[in-house]
Amino acid sequence: MRRALGWLGRGLAVVVLLLLFWQAVLLTQVVWWSRFDPGSTSFMRMRLADLREADPKATLRHQWVPYERISVHLKRAVVAAEDDRFLDHAGFDWEGIQRALERNAERGRLAAGGSTISQQLAKNLFLSPSRSWLRKGQEAVITLMIETTWSKRRILEVYLNVAEWGNGVFGAEAAARHYYGRPAASLGPGEAARLAVMLPNPRYYERNYGPRLAAHAARVQRRMIHSQVP
Repeated sequence: MRRALGWLGRGLAVVVLLLLFWQAVLLTQVVWWSRFDPGSTSFMRMRLADLREADPKATLRHQWVPYERISVHLKRAVVAAEDDRFLDHAGFDWEGIQRALERNAERGRLAAGGSTISQQLAKNLFLSPSRSWLRKGQEAVITLMIETTWSKRRILEVYLNVAEWGNGVFGAEAAARHYYGRPAASLGPGEAARLAVMLPNPRYYERNYGPRLAAHAARVQRRMIHSQVP
C-alpha cells in the first residue's frame, strides 16, 4: 500500500511538473508576441487544415497591418459589440460571466461564455473552439498572461489582426478587402459595425446576413461613438 501511494505521489508530481513546463512555454510565447507579430494562430492552422481537405492548394486571406492602419471606427465597433468594458477590466468581465452562467444554467449546457476580447484572443492564439471547462481554464490562464505582459493597445491590435471574419478570412485588412474592396484604414462607421457583429459566427454570417443582424449592427453603430479605445 505504501509503495502504491509512493508511485501515485511521484506520478502526480510528474504531471504537475509537465503542466508547469507547458505554462512556461505558453508564457514565453505570449511575451514574445508582446513585441513581435504572430505569423499564424491556432484557429488559422485549424481552418487551413479544414480548407485543404477539400482543396490541397487552399490558402488563407490574411494581411497584418499595424494599429494605426486600422479604422478607429472598427476599433470602436468591435469594443462596442464584443467587450464594452475592455479598457476597465483586467481580462475578465465578471458581470458578463455572471450573465453567461445564468444562461448556461437555464439551457443546461455550456453555451454562452461571456468572453472578453482578451479571452477571445487567448483562445484564438493557442486553443480551439471547443466548449469545455478544461479549455476555459487554460484560456483563463493565458488571458492573465496576456493582460499582465501586454498593453490594451497591443491586445486590440493583435485581436483585430487575427480574428476570423469569414471562410478563410482572418484579420481586419483581409475582411475589409473581402467585403468592401478597400483597406481597413478606410472603413466607415456602418461598414465597421457590420463587420463587428459578424465576429461571434463569421462563417455563418458571411452567408446569412439577415435583418436581425442588420438591426444589431445599427444598434452597435449608435453605441460605438461612446466606445473608448486605446
